[in-house]
This record gives sequence, structure tokens and C-alpha cells, in this order.
Amino acid sequence: MLPVVAFPFEDFYVDTHHVTHALGRRHQLILFYTGLLAAALGLGGIRAILCPLGAYNLQGRDQHQLRSFFNWFYWWVNLNSTVVFLGIAYIQQSIAKNLGFLIPFTSILLALIAIHMARNNLTFCPKNGGSLLTMMGVLLNSLKMCCLRYRHLGGDVADCLDRAKENNGGRYSEAHVESVKVLVRLFPLFGLQLLYRACVTQIPSSYYIQTMNSNLNLKGNLLPIAALNVAGMVPVLVLTPLLECVAACSLSLRGRPPPATTTLIVAGHACAAASVLVAGLSELCRKGHPLVEQALLGKVLHVSSMACFQLAPQYILLGVAEALVTPACSLVSFCLPPGSLRGISLHLLALSYGGGCFLGALIIQLLYLLSGGNFYPNDLSDGNLEWFFFLLAALMTVNTLVFWRISHRYQDLSRQLDQDISSSSHLDEKLQLHKSCLRFYDTVEWSYTMETTL
Repeated sequence: MLPVVAFPFEDFYVDTHHVTHALGRRHQLILFYTGLLAAALGLGGIRAILCPLGAYNLQGRDQHQLRSFFNWFYWWVNLNSTVVFLGIAYIQQSIAKNLGFLIPFTSILLALIAIHMARNNLTFCPKNGGSLLTMMGVLLNSLKMCCLRYRHLGGDVADCLDRAKENNGGRYSEAHVESVKVLVRLFPLFGLQLLYRACVTQIPSSYYIQTMNSNLNLKGNLLPIAALNVAGMVPVLVLTPLLECVAACSLSLRGRPPPATTTLIVAGHACAAASVLVAGLSELCRKGHPLVEQALLGKVLHVSSMACFQLAPQYILLGVAEALVTPACSLVSFCLPPGSLRGISLHLLALSYGGGCFLGALIIQLLYLLSGGNFYPNDLSDGNLEWFFFLLAALMTVNTLVFWRISHRYQDLSRQLDQDISSSSHLDEKLQLHKSCLRFYDTVEWSYTMETTL
């Protein structure tokens, strides 16, 4: 809807005739936010299903192959985003605003046609017992049985979820409950990703405002505000091949395992905390420079004379954090649960990323209201945005220490994979034995028939 909505937004020219739109301001906002909501719903659906769809084909793979898959998956995603921010953002800001909406619309239309043509190869049936309703049923049934225990039931169990087992009076089998117990172990990981994702969302919010209020002039050319996003994507494009090389070298050298997945997540969280800390220091430096006039989107703004490239370190640190955290969290979310719940685990991880966006918006709104617009001001020259960054850095530091404290829960990723591989190999052995038995009985039956005939 956005390209259709965007054309009436501004006056434009058809040949030499000046055309003025007839839509009122209220109708413009209604159409714009309707299109924006549709784009957000589509983006949420794509992020929630794309990575699990590719990972479903990796059942039975070892940990190195899974790590490689997630690394290169997010590498391609960031490569695509780099092209978008370098190309479409420049077209939208410097050439034609409406064309910047029309290019993504055409791309999505072509993608829908391609997906429709290949739909038969994109259908996957998950294993039985891995539905979201089963997981929620186990959680609710265990809660119900725990409440009944204090009234009518007796006896103790090792885990509250064991109350949902059939031998303890529940409704679910032991296999279902044990699978859900493994998935519940990941809930602290998902919860600790909320604040990390709130830091990442500062790129399209606080970092964007900082960049807009800095000097974008580069040798007479006005850079797109989104151009600095590329500085946060370059570390992903560079670090992913390096991590693959380190993992390959570690496998070739016996006794030297690759860096632990939890170590990468802790290091990434530390980089995110350092990023918002550097952003606060950059804000202090930006406010110390004199103001200059800068024309942006037809408006003249008074911005700091500090070059926007001095904000690059905070983008780079967040890029390093993304290169370390996102593939590692996907690997942990895929390896720890049993095969029937891996899709749900990846969906919950995507849900935590979306929840982090809401948490970031909630923190901004609360600080704006409590400080009277001082911590997160409308005009950066009249407030103290740096204190918002310092507070966020302190919270992220605590978040990093908490994850480091519980990281031992997610270190052994090979156990479940070994169980899956051994169970699949055991099944193959039984099938081969069954086939050999069939061949044996066929041979005996054929020999008996021949003897009878003779």
C-alpha cells in the first residue's frame, strides 16, 4: 500500500504541469499508518518463518554444519540490507521519494510470484507432538496440578512440570513433558535477549536522530541518514567468514574446539553495552560543536557541525554484537530442544526479538515522561540524550553479567544432536535388519517353491 499512498503525499509534475494532491492531512495519515501496519505485519511473518523453514532441512546435521548454516544465513540477510541502505535510501532521499517506495513494492511482488511457483518445495510437516498447543497444554496442566496439590494431592516431584505426567495424575505422556522441560530451559535466554534487542533498535531510533542532527555533508554531497547503517553491517560481512575460518581450523587441529557459543553471546552483549556507552560519549562530543544549517528533505535544520562519520564506532560495535549474538542464539535455540520442538523454539526466539523492540519503545516513553523530555528530548540541543544512553549501557551491563552467570546451562549443545543422530542411525539399522529379514524369507520361500516343483 505504501507506494500507492506515497504518490498523493506531495505535489509533483506531469510533463510541465504542476499537479497538487487533494487529500487532507488526516486522510494522508490514516492511509500512511495503514500501509505501515501492513508492512510491519508482513515483516513479522517473514522473520518468524524464514529461518525455521531453512533449518528444518538440517535435521541430523552436526553442530559445525548448523553453526555454518546460521552464520551464512544472517550474512546473506545483512548483505541484502547493505544493498538496500546504499541504493534505495539514496534514491529515496536524493532522487525521488516515491520511487523509494515503488522499488520494494516491485521486489515483494516478484518474490511472491517466485514463492508461489516453488510452493511445493517449501512445505514441511513437523513431527508429531511438537505443536504449540501441546506445549501450552503441558504448562497449564502442570500449573493446575500444582494448585491441586496444595488442596487434595500429596507427594513431591523433582520439577513442577512433572505434575503434568500421566503417572502423576496429569494428562500428558512422559515424552511430551520431558520435551517441554528442555524448551523451558531456554526461557531465560529468550528473556535476556529483550534488553539486547532494545539496544539494537536504537539504530532506527536514537542513533537515527543523532545522525540527522549531525553534519551529513561529504564533499558537497548530502549522505542519506541510513548510510551509517552500513557501518553496522560491515562487521557482520567481515566477521562471518572469519568465524567460519576459525571453526574450520579448530576442527582440523585436534584438541582445540571452536569458541563456545555462550562465549560468543556474552562477548556480543558486552559489545552492545559498549555501543550505547560510546553513543553517550559521542552525544557529549556532538553537543560541543557549533551549529550549522543543513537542508534535509526540503527543510532547513540547525545541526551540529560534527561529521556524521564520528558516530560510526557505535554502529560498528552493534554490528559486531549482531555478528556474534544472532547466529549463536539461533544455534542454541535449534540444538537444545528435541526435533519436534525446534521450530517452536526458533519462533519464540523471533518473538523475543519483537518483544525487545517494544521494550525499547517503552523505555524511551517512560524516560521521556519521567524526565519531562530531558533524557529523550524532541530537540537534542535542549536535552540530555547522553544520560539515556548511559542508563541503557548500565542496564545492558547487568544483563550481560546475568547471562554470563547462567551461561553454563547452554554450553553442551551436542548431547541432543547426538541423541537425534543415534536414534536416526538406530532406526536405519532396524530398517536394514528388517529388509535383510525380508530378503531371507523371500529366499527361503523361493527355495521351498523350487523344491516342491522339482
